[in-house]
Amino acid sequence: MSNHSGRPHVAGLPHWDRCAVMGVVNVTPDSFSDGGRWFDTTNAVKHGLELIAQGADLVDVGGESTRPGATRVDEAEELKRVIPVVRGLASEGVTISVDTMRASVAEQALAAGAVLVNDVSGGLADPGMIRVVADAGAPFVVMHWRGFLEGGNIRGVYGDVVTEVADELRARVDAVLEGGIAEDRLIVDPGLGFSKDAEHDLALLARIDRLLALGHPLLVAASRKRFLGRVLAGPDGTPPPARERDAATAAVSALAAQAGAWAVRVHEVRPSADAVRVAHAIAQARTSAPAPSATLAHGADGAEGAR
Repeated sequence: MSNHSGRPHVAGLPHWDRCAVMGVVNVTPDSFSDGGRWFDTTNAVKHGLELIAQGADLVDVGGESTRPGATRVDEAEELKRVIPVVRGLASEGVTISVDTMRASVAEQALAAGAVLVNDVSGGLADPGMIRVVADAGAPFVVMHWRGFLEGGNIRGVYGDVVTEVADELRARVDAVLEGGIAEDRLIVDPGLGFSKDAEHDLALLARIDRLLALGHPLLVAASRKRFLGRVLAGPDGTPPPARERDAATAAVSALAAQAGAWAVRVHEVRPSADAVRVAHAIAQARTSAPAPSATLAHGADGAEGAR
C-alpha cells in the first residue's frame, strides 16, 4: 500500500509524494471550530475552493457536528446540507471526502462526486455503511470510536491507551474487511479527542509508529482540538479559543508527516500545507545527502557558520 515514492497510498485516490492535507468544510451551524461560518451551499463551496487554493489536496465535507455534547441532525437535514456542496465542489474537480456516519448520506455523496467516506464511527453507527462503501468500491476511513458523544466525552478510561486503541482499531479493520471493503482502500484514524483526554491524545501522537504498524495509511485529525488548547493554556489554565490553535495544529502536522502519516485533516490549510512540504523536503534531503567528511564536519577553515 505504498506508491513508487514509498509514501502510503490508498487505491482509488490520487498519488501524493508526501503527507496529504485534507481541508475541512463544516456545513453545520454548531461546529466547535468555525461555528457556522460556512452554513450555506454557496459559502461552503467557495470555502472548499479556497482551501484547495491554499494547498489542500482534498476536502472533507460534513453536515453533522461530532463535538462532545452535539445533538445529531436528522437524515433529511444532513442530506440537504451536504449533497449540494459535494456536487458543487465535484463540478470544480475537487477530490472530496464525505464526513458522515449515515449510509444514505455516504451513498448519495458518492453518487454526487465524493470519492472517499470518512466515518468517525468506523461503520458502527449505521449497519448499512460498510455495504454501501463496499458496493461503491470507495476508500473508507476507520476511526477509533467508542460511541456517540451526546453525553460528553464517554468511556475515556484506558490502562494503556496506545495498545488499546491499536487493538480496537485492528478489530474494527477486520470487521470492515469481512464486510467487503478492499484492504488497499482502508485508512485508519486514532480518533484524537473522541473518548480521549489530552494525555491520551499526546500518547497516541507520540507512538504513531504503533498505529502505522496496523499496516494501513494513517489519517491524523488533530486540528484545533481540546488537547492542543490544554497544551497552550496560560498560567491560569484557560485554553485559547479553537481558532487560535492553528500554529499548534501545524506543529502536529509536521510531526505527523515526519512520522509517516498518510494525511492530516485541518481547518486552516496554509500553515499545515507548508508544514508537510517542509517535512517532505527534509526527508528527501536526509535520504539524498552524502555522509559529511571529517573536513566538512569540522569546517574547511575552522570558521563558524554565518549567524
